[in-house]
Amino acid sequence: MIPLRDENPTHRTPVVTVLLIAACVATFVFVQPSATRSLIDEPDDAALIEEIEFSYEHAAIPCELIQGRPLAVPEVLRTLQAGDSDACITDGEAGRALFPDKSVWRSVIVSMFLHGGWLHLAGNMVFLWVFGNNIEDHLGHLRYLVFYAAAGVVATAAHVLLALDSTVPLVGASGAIAGVMGAYLIWFPWARVRTLILLGFIPLWPRVPAAILLVAWFLTQFWIDPNAGVAWAAHVGGFVFGAIVGIAARQDAAFRNRLWAHRYRATGKGGWDNRRGPTLSPPGGPATTST
Repeated sequence: MIPLRDENPTHRTPVVTVLLIAACVATFVFVQPSATRSLIDEPDDAALIEEIEFSYEHAAIPCELIQGRPLAVPEVLRTLQAGDSDACITDGEAGRALFPDKSVWRSVIVSMFLHGGWLHLAGNMVFLWVFGNNIEDHLGHLRYLVFYAAAGVVATAAHVLLALDSTVPLVGASGAIAGVMGAYLIWFPWARVRTLILLGFIPLWPRVPAAILLVAWFLTQFWIDPNAGVAWAAHVGGFVFGAIVGIAARQDAAFRNRLWAHRYRATGKGGWDNRRGPTLSPPGGPATTST
């Protein structure tokens, strides 16, 4: 199921969401090596080497984050030549670093703007556009950016905790976007999402409640093939983080008023519209029943 648009209007232009999409696309097109962008032709050996070197130089890698240092040459060789994805040397001297000037902590943020191919990029950007604009609308631009970055960091931490010795680079904005999706599930579970569903060669475009789409996406993460190269734990970690923040804001009006943009802060006791969030009423006014 691929979301195309949601029926959940906003009150502000999603500037940060647009800038995040633009940054990811620009990084993919103008910064990442050309082999990553190949659609039809197989890249030659030189292009593949360039792509591998770029990933190891800039992307987050669990072993580096646990050890607090860039990967050593023997670790990279064991990963690429022997196919050992858990080649981290945890005891003794690892040897000369392949990229000694790499900042392993900055790579956590950098990885959120790198993607493994056109489909990876397109899928992430579609989900970010459909669900990100409403979260930005309610949080405000700056708090939304902080929330997005925090979700990405938590997602990376979740992946690292389940792959402590991994020497494989982690790329993609999926974890941060999963955080956005988790918050959306809690705040707007019954918002309708126009969704593309392919039944063989037959395309359908039903209006699906966000809860069905997002819960289905979340559950599928646990059925991903461990050898598929997909960081499913990052998706789950980011989603759970977003859902927890969403629940805290939904249950605690005081926290919600600190978290949300001024337009959406409660001035009285209102209900909660599961399609559009809280229904506010003036002090002393009647509360609106949740849908």
